[in-house]
Parts: sequence; C-alpha cells; structure tokens
Amino acid sequence: MTSAGVHAEPGPVEDSAMGAFARWCAGRGAPVPADGTDYHALWRWSVDDLAGFWSAVRDFYRVPTAGTAAAVVTGSMPQARWFDGTRLNYVESVFRDRPPEGAALIGVGEDAEDRVLSWAELAEQVAAVAATLRAEGVTRGDRVVGYLPDVVEAVVAFLACAGIGAIWSSCGQDYSPDAAASRFAQLRPTVLVTADGYRFAGRDRDRREEVARLVAQLPTLRAVYLVPRLGSGPVEGCLPWSAAVAPRAEPAWERVPFDHPLWVLFSSGTTGTPKGIVHGHGGVLLEHLKSIGLHVDLGPTDRFAWYTTPSWMVWNYRNSALLLGTTVVCYDGSATSPSPDRLWALAARLGITFLGASPGYLAASESAGLLPGTDHDLGALRTVGSSGAPLPAGAYDWAADHVGKHVEVQSSSGGTDVVSAFAGGAPLLPVVPGELSGPCLGVALDAWDADGRPVRGETGELVVTRPMPSMPLHFWDDHDGSRYRETYFSTYPGAWRHGDWITITDHGSVLVSGRSDSTLNRHGVRIGSAEIYHAVEALPTVAEALVVGAEQSGGEYWMPLFVRLAGDATLTEDLAEEIRSAIREKASPRHVPDDIVAVDAVPHTITGKKLEVPVKRILQGVEVARAADPGAVDAPALLERFARYRTERSERAGRVREHHVRTT
Repeated sequence: MTSAGVHAEPGPVEDSAMGAFARWCAGRGAPVPADGTDYHALWRWSVDDLAGFWSAVRDFYRVPTAGTAAAVVTGSMPQARWFDGTRLNYVESVFRDRPPEGAALIGVGEDAEDRVLSWAELAEQVAAVAATLRAEGVTRGDRVVGYLPDVVEAVVAFLACAGIGAIWSSCGQDYSPDAAASRFAQLRPTVLVTADGYRFAGRDRDRREEVARLVAQLPTLRAVYLVPRLGSGPVEGCLPWSAAVAPRAEPAWERVPFDHPLWVLFSSGTTGTPKGIVHGHGGVLLEHLKSIGLHVDLGPTDRFAWYTTPSWMVWNYRNSALLLGTTVVCYDGSATSPSPDRLWALAARLGITFLGASPGYLAASESAGLLPGTDHDLGALRTVGSSGAPLPAGAYDWAADHVGKHVEVQSSSGGTDVVSAFAGGAPLLPVVPGELSGPCLGVALDAWDADGRPVRGETGELVVTRPMPSMPLHFWDDHDGSRYRETYFSTYPGAWRHGDWITITDHGSVLVSGRSDSTLNRHGVRIGSAEIYHAVEALPTVAEALVVGAEQSGGEYWMPLFVRLAGDATLTEDLAEEIRSAIREKASPRHVPDDIVAVDAVPHTITGKKLEVPVKRILQGVEVARAADPGAVDAPALLERFARYRTERSERAGRVREHHVRTT
C-alpha cells in the first residue's frame, strides 16, 4: 500500500444510507443511475436542482413540518431564502420516534463514572429546562448562553433553548471571562448556564471566580444556573442546575419559521469583536441530516464521539447526530491523559462506531508509538474522522496499519460559517490518502483563480457558486448586511469565497492547502488575531505585535507571534512567559503562540493595516516579491526579516533531525 494509491474502496452501497437515498431519488425521477452507485451523478443533480435535492432530503428523513412553502428556494446569494412558509423545530426531529430506553447521551469525564441518559430521560430533562426558561421569562428569540465544558448538561440546555424558539450560544471554560464576554455581551442574553469548573489532565480547574467575573459583564441576565461539575461550592447569585431540571413538564416543541435563528456561533476576524454567525432551525436541520446521515452514514445503531469543545462548531455538529437517533458521546477531559491512548481506550470501552479527532491527535498517536488496534478491541469502530486542518497522507497509512484495515479514515473541510463540510468523504467514493474524496452533496464547490475563472489541478480559492441552506441567515447586529457581504461576497460578487486554498484534481477529489486569509485556525477552532493583540499590546513592554498561522508541510500548523518591544526592553524568557500568561488569561490557552520572536518593526500597508497574509505566505516559503506588492508596504525591507527567520528556523530543524539520525 502506498500513499499515492487508493487506500479504501467504498463498502457495499446497499448497506449505506447514501446508496439507499440515491436509489430512492432515482425511483422518484431524479437523473441518477437506478443502482445508486454513481456519486458524481448524484452530486451533479444535487447542485443543478437545488429544489429537487433538498426536498428529497426533507422527505427521505420525514422531517415533521407545518405549512406549505411557495418555493423551495428563492433569490440568490446572499439573499437566498429556503422553504419560506414552512414551520418546524429542530428539537422535534431529535425526539421523533425514539426508543425510550435506548441510550441518547453518554457523558464521560476523567474522574467520574459514565453518565448515560436514555431518550426518555433526555426528553424529560429537556422539557424540564424548557419549562424553567419559560418561567424565567425567556421567549422566542431571546438568547441563552453556555459557559461550559463538554458535558451532557450543555446539550440539555441547548435543546431546551431551541425547543422554545430561543437562541443558543456557547463557549468552553478554557476561554477567559473577557473572551467569553466579548462574544456573549453582544447577544444581550437573558440566561447563562455555566459550571463551577472542569477537570483536565488530572487537575481540577476551579472556574467559580471566572464565572463571577463573566456574570458581572452581562448585565442583561435574569438568571444563572450552575452545574456542579467539580462540586467545589456555589457561586453567589447562581441557582443550582438541580433547580433547572426540577419541573415536571410535558415536551412541547414550538414550531418556528424555517429560517428562525437556532444558534449564534462566533468566528473571529483580524480586527474588532468576534463576529456572531446566525444559523436557522431549518437550514441546520437539513444540512446535518444530509451530512451526518448520508456522508458520515450514521443511524440509530451508531455511537458518535468527536473530541471537541463548546467553542467549536464541531460540538454543534456532533450533537446533531441525535437527529439520526445516534448515541452521542460527550467527553470532558484531556485526549492524552492519563495516557496518550485515552481516546482509543474510550472508543473500545463504549463501542464507538465513529471517532472524530484532530490531525494533531493522530500525529501524536503515531509519534507515541501507539498500537490502538492491538492494544484495544476496536471491532465496533467503523470510521475515524478528521477535521480542523489538512490531514497528511501518512496518517491514512498509519491508521490502516495500527488502528485497523476495516476502519475508514474520513477527512473533511468546512467551516463555522456553514456549520458543516464543503468537501469530505462519502460511502460511494474511494478514500485516497491526503485527499478529500469529493465535494459534498448540495455544495456547488469550485476553485477559482484571481479573475474568477475555474482552475483544475492547481491551487485556487475555495468558492461556492450556489446557495446552501446552512449559510448564515446574517451576522449578529449587522443590520444592513454589509459585514456579511464584505466577508464572503466582496471578492467574487455572487459567489461565496470562503478563504481557503484548494485544488480540485482531475478525478474530482479535493486538496486543501490552508487559509488564504489571515484568520487563525488552531486545532480546528478559528480564532482572531485581534484577541491576541488585545492581550499582548496592553503590556507596557510590548509596543506592537503580529501573529500568523502558517500551515506547513507534513500537516504542522505553526503559529508564531512577532513582537516589537517598547523602549529598551529585551525578550527574556521571563518576558516571554509574561506574554504567554497574558494571552492565556485574557483569551485562552488555545491562543498561546508556538514561538515568540522579537522584531525591530511590524510591517503595514500604506494605510496602516498589519501585513498578516503576506507574512504568513513568506513563512510558508513564498518569495517576498510574490507575497506582497512593495509599493503597498510602508517599509518593504521589513519583509526580508521574516524570510530570513523562516530560513533560520528551517536550518535549525534540519540540524535537529540530523542530530537525531546520528544518535539513533
């Protein structure tokens, strides 16, 4: 087996939901082969006939709705509207026709017994919390926010919020109170659900003080409910979670318009506050039925785990497996503690059929010399998912050799912006190491050059040329839509530009090269450089900073921070630690850079904007003359410093490798 060859062939299509769907569509007159094996024909129909395809997804999964839509889709991006006139509720589909005693949620922590909620128990708790929210005066369109680890209570709170037509938003407790408030305060929330802390890598992280600081920055709150994750004691003014789940109430899910807001996800940019991305009930429902049901091929007999945090869109995506009747596993803890094989052991013990992780975890497993398939019974595991960064070809081979040849590696690429994938695996397509199998159904994916012309076999901008139901309804407080249009549609009017470099191969697969803009993508979570600047440039010893995230060969993601120091300050280890601590406390540990480097000056455009994208490209090996127009830079000579730094770093790495070879 070589990385250049096909790694895994698709299984029997009659055993996959996608194969069954294709045959069902063919029987209804769709222009796809009747045997349901031709993915490319299915994809072409899905983007040529948006109305036919998305109606088929709705009908195939028997989505409960009320009302009649005059048309499936009207208008074009960015004003497209879907199923206007239809009413539904995301939560109604979660609980429809579920076996009362079957496992719905499994909560796992580092230090506690597993918590299993049956479908009946989950419905009871969600109905109780919904009644509590109503008693607090929460009505349709109000906001409920969660400052929580990945625990079952977070899922319960989200579903209760959605069930009454309120709007949910969340982030993990590794975010500082200031970073959480920069998101939540925009929403003017009425209720906060939080926890006293969490346990990570064998240590309790008491967050009661941080909760109090966050509450002080959210003056619109009517109530705060505290989950006793550590049992470390109350927080003044917070009600116990036990009070939230105390009411006895019958489930009653309020049907709302198809485009009624479901949640707000935050994706940071390079300037200003994090932008709130608003997605709707119907768009998320259909997109996730398609993605999780057809592409990931999950159903009622599966168990789905993805190592994530409530700060990342994958948390929302993973929870949507409940729509398929799948058991969802929440894990609150470290992926490598108490041992590096923690996730593999978890998959074996719980009989997980789909395990999602980052490319970094797979690389760490390989580096640690783990033998998951030998050391654990992974007979139930069918698929290993990877997202958040490009997955190197060697990771596929390692998984085949050491996880199991029966386990398919499915890499995908998408975004918080559409809370799903643009390209990834499919049961009807082969898996080729280092490649995404193809564009996802319903995604009119293309690669364009700077002039808006499609390119094949070479790198271009990732664009989507036809609307998707899960595209944002709007950005929060972007009343005229200008920020939304500027973000996605300013480069190619009428086409969505996502900000990724991709290559579409001659056989239809997709290669992702990384971000084409300056947004940082740390372990799959998009974070803003503005949050790092806010923390670092407040220090009296730092005059200015520049941070970039540069994808490297072999799948490495390198995030250096360059600082121009004030006065006669020098970059000692003590100052470097002070900078790291400030970022950790004001943003989160995820924001802490890999390297801190002192520079004489930070380059800008002639209009004063930091040159994040050109510096990123230089650090990826692009020649200075190609990375930036010297006429648009305030001090072009500064860019040569970054080119020299990249060369010096590469030479140091080479010496380390050479020394390692000599000594071993």
